[in-house]
Amino acid sequence: MMPEGRILFDGGSLRATLFNADAPKLIVTFRQRITPDGAFSESRPVQRFVKKNYAHLHLQSRLNDWYINDETEDFEAQLREIAAPYRRVVGTGFSMGGYGVLRFSKALGIQHALLISPQYSIAPEVVPKDRRYRDSAEGFDVRLGDVARRAKRGMRGVILADPFRPLDIYNAGLIRSVFPKLALCRLGCGGHPATRVLGESGGFGRVQALLLSGQVNPRDIIEMHRVGRRGSGTYWRHLAENAEARGRPEIAVAARGQQALIEAAGGVA
Repeated sequence: MMPEGRILFDGGSLRATLFNADAPKLIVTFRQRITPDGAFSESRPVQRFVKKNYAHLHLQSRLNDWYINDETEDFEAQLREIAAPYRRVVGTGFSMGGYGVLRFSKALGIQHALLISPQYSIAPEVVPKDRRYRDSAEGFDVRLGDVARRAKRGMRGVILADPFRPLDIYNAGLIRSVFPKLALCRLGCGGHPATRVLGESGGFGRVQALLLSGQVNPRDIIEMHRVGRRGSGTYWRHLAENAEARGRPEIAVAARGQQALIEAAGGVA
């Protein structure tokens, strides 16, 4: 039976829901950007962790404001209280959710993180090369959203990013300058998020499970990605696009052919 969650912060902009509260360890997940935004979604526990005696704290921002709004400081204080009793805290999220892990890492005391294509900031003055989220940057409070000021710098874990997505690699570099114990795991043609190939092959759950052991080894994840890409339409499509962009038509033709075979067999394009 799925445990019921308790909403411990219920604001107009931010929400925190806790499942299996009496467990000794805690996993924290942050919701990513959604389209369209404007509503909270139903929170569900990560069963893999709950069954291993973890509590699960799911955090949401109603809007794509990157968790930075007039409730952020109260939210942060509440998170500090929620996480305090747990002897181990791990966190995961992608893109905006990955930013949330970074921004609230110190308040939550996150020891180990799995970050998928995370963003370091959306402020133009902080990430001048990255214009992807300028629609959300208007009104973004740079001081309140400053990751470096609120970083748990000893946090360990991995950043998963596609090396063919230069802006994701750019953000990963900025993140590692503040969190030196995070390793970069390059998943070629994984896309954004970088785990699309793993998701198609059922490997993302296995990657997530590595947090349970505290041994999130980039080599293990790369091997899962390597195995999964053989039957991934997403991988071959991205490979073809990257080859075309780099003037390698022979690789692009071969990749398109493999993609067509996978699609014909009912694979994901």
